[in-house]
Amino acid sequence: MPSPFDILRIAPDADEEEIDRAYRERVIESHPDHGGSAQEFQLVLAAYDQLNSENGDGQAEITWEDIGAAQPEQPNARVEYLNYEVLDDCGWSLQDDRLFEKAAASDLDPDDYGEFLAHPDETLLQAAENRGFTWPYACRGGACANCAVAVWDGSMAQPVNHILPSGMTDRGICLSCVGAPITDEMQVVFNVKHLPDLDELRLPPRRFELDQLKADD
Repeated sequence: MPSPFDILRIAPDADEEEIDRAYRERVIESHPDHGGSAQEFQLVLAAYDQLNSENGDGQAEITWEDIGAAQPEQPNARVEYLNYEVLDDCGWSLQDDRLFEKAAASDLDPDDYGEFLAHPDETLLQAAENRGFTWPYACRGGACANCAVAVWDGSMAQPVNHILPSGMTDRGICLSCVGAPITDEMQVVFNVKHLPDLDELRLPPRRFELDQLKADD
């Protein structure tokens, strides 16, 4: 199998910035939603993971064991969710200690507020989609902020992050396309992609917009 540098199409002496830029490009073009394949997409994830591991020099070939190790592991979790767009309509704030208490007491549409169970083999975005919800996304590989959520309570594992600055992650902002719950229960505000700090980290949501149109038909 090819080396990580071959997979990302970069030179062996590529620096960190070049690796990140190549990953962002390759994860989009290799994703099945953008005309790629599941196999190629997993290779790209594994290649980036190896190059960013503590001892990864990119010289070894990627194996299928590497690909399996690159996938997130997460327990069953009850996820209580709230649409960020509701906050403006209701005059609520992400900093409100009673945010989810208020949401539970309001007559909100199930698309905007409710709960679902995230299974062990699902990222948060997959769990939402597999329960019939349409949450924002673009690349599905952790290379943009379109799928960002605010973790209000509980915790998520996020094995891939080279797009969110530490100031955002410190505030509980995570990527639902690669992140998975690691607590039995969690509360998340989804659709936070329009937070001011995320403006320059989004990608054109072409596939997501097509999915929305299909859902509305």
